[in-house]
Amino acid sequence: MQNVRRRSFLASLAAGGISAIPAISSPEPAPDGFKLGVASYSLRKFSRTAAIAMIRQLRTTYVNVKEFHLPIRSTPDEVTAGRREFEAAGLKILGGGNISFQKDDEDDFRRKFEYAKLAGMPVIVCAPTARTLPKLEKYVKEYNIKIAVHNHGKTDQHFPSPQSVLKAVDGMDMRCGLCIDVGHTAEYGVDVVESIRESKARLHDLHIKDLRDMSDAETQVPVGDGEMPVTAIFRELARMKYTGGVMLEYEAEENDPLPGMSKSFAYMRGVLAGMRA
Repeated sequence: MQNVRRRSFLASLAAGGISAIPAISSPEPAPDGFKLGVASYSLRKFSRTAAIAMIRQLRTTYVNVKEFHLPIRSTPDEVTAGRREFEAAGLKILGGGNISFQKDDEDDFRRKFEYAKLAGMPVIVCAPTARTLPKLEKYVKEYNIKIAVHNHGKTDQHFPSPQSVLKAVDGMDMRCGLCIDVGHTAEYGVDVVESIRESKARLHDLHIKDLRDMSDAETQVPVGDGEMPVTAIFRELARMKYTGGVMLEYEAEENDPLPGMSKSFAYMRGVLAGMRA
């Protein structure tokens, strides 16, 4: 898509001028079965219908749904309708979140697991506290939904690094694990590839991104344009036979994210094709 056409497409989406999801050619599978997808937080400035159309433009079937596109406080019928909109577009919901569990409230815990169940989310990417995390285990068992605690680097007083999550979930049900955010991991000064290796079967989701400055998560650039060891990350995931999502969380250029996201997908697919060759 040429730049002018892309801008026109985004403008029409933002203005709500799209009445149907555009037809595109078949989604492009990643080599070796990797589930390359989109964390819909990347598209937070756009409606659900617009976000779905943009994800289809990226030629992937996988999505991690953020509340912007399926509000937690929706009625059961609204959640079901939202899920059907994603599925009708040929998208597979791999997870939801980031979902907050900051409030120490059993009713709040159950409501969010009920939401995830209705939305068809096999994994809840979450932000608990050191106090609430242990209390989530019984809901994991009851609903058979995994939790993946998201590390948030320097600003996270509970779980800044993958290692802090691993320590907290040690001894818990194996469905209690983590979502490694490679940007926040690097920012915190922890080796990204080693963190993935240490996580083993506790790694339930991964947010991929790239940074111009590995000590600053605010310096995000399209994947392949920064210093993130992308090839080494994929090699380690392949060695581990990782089967979860590798979800692009593109937080830069929030009003016009599609060019950077497209470039990121092209680079990652090229890395995986090269590995296979």
